[in-house]
Amino acid sequence: MTAGDAKAPIYRDTRDLTPFGHARLRTPVRELADGVGGLIHGVLGGRDEALISVDGDVPRLKRLPGKAAKAVHGAIFTSREPERLITVGRAYPEWAGLCYIMAGLLAYKHGSYLRASELLQRGLSTRNDDDANQYASTYLTRVVTRVELAERIEVPVLFSEEAVFLALAHSLRETGHTEAALESLAALPPSLPSALARCALALSLGRDKEVVIWTDGLLNSDDLSAALLLVRARSLRRLGAHSKAQETLKEVLRRRKTDLMLRNDALTDGALLVLENGRKSLNPLGWLRGRPAELETFEVIRKDVEERRLWEQDWKQLGGD
Repeated sequence: MTAGDAKAPIYRDTRDLTPFGHARLRTPVRELADGVGGLIHGVLGGRDEALISVDGDVPRLKRLPGKAAKAVHGAIFTSREPERLITVGRAYPEWAGLCYIMAGLLAYKHGSYLRASELLQRGLSTRNDDDANQYASTYLTRVVTRVELAERIEVPVLFSEEAVFLALAHSLRETGHTEAALESLAALPPSLPSALARCALALSLGRDKEVVIWTDGLLNSDDLSAALLLVRARSLRRLGAHSKAQETLKEVLRRRKTDLMLRNDALTDGALLVLENGRKSLNPLGWLRGRPAELETFEVIRKDVEERRLWEQDWKQLGGD
């Protein structure tokens, strides 16, 4: 399925295990708490925030002996900037693809979106040898990338094609390449996170019909699905399907444990729907179109009064009483 296809929903993931963690909704209060938490973690001797994030301890290199494996392993888990990984990739061309991808994920973590998009695309287009692929499947399974799927919504993703392509899509979106960002997600397997990212991009591009088809049948089972339902409701509203949009917003509000931010967004969108419907009902042109019989009657009376006035003027000119 390409980004232009719109034949079926894209959120139904049939895999038993996925690389995604629980979604996080960013607010100013939560960002402040994360900053304080990160500071405390650093003081207590935790892993440096500038390094690649790892779930647990950094794995020890036990297999794949050789200079290339040791150099790449050290560069991945101890680099604070992408330059070291780029240098190692140039020194060992058969590992270059993996080095560029990890450099891109590191740049993405630091918010360097232009550089991240360049490095990730370079890494995806560079082929690795078997040793590099075996190393990645053995030692990078704990690497975590926190990816922004849509505005204010993030999800931690274990090292996988989802982590790479979702980070690439967000980087392309941040640098103004929205179409390319949407295309980059087309090959990912169905899942709620990738569906939210794709639908948010499609909404920004005005591709509302595709959003509606991609989200058909979705229910509010968690905060990711609630966020995706909000995107669906906005597309329905732009298409003029106000009753369907209202039903979708009710589904967002149905689950009591839905995040307060999402519930507030649903209430705001619902109020905008009511306001928009009210404006249409108060539109003078629409009001007049709904009363053709009254308009016709008014026109007949107006013409009768005008003709009677003219007749009276003529009568007076003729000397009538």
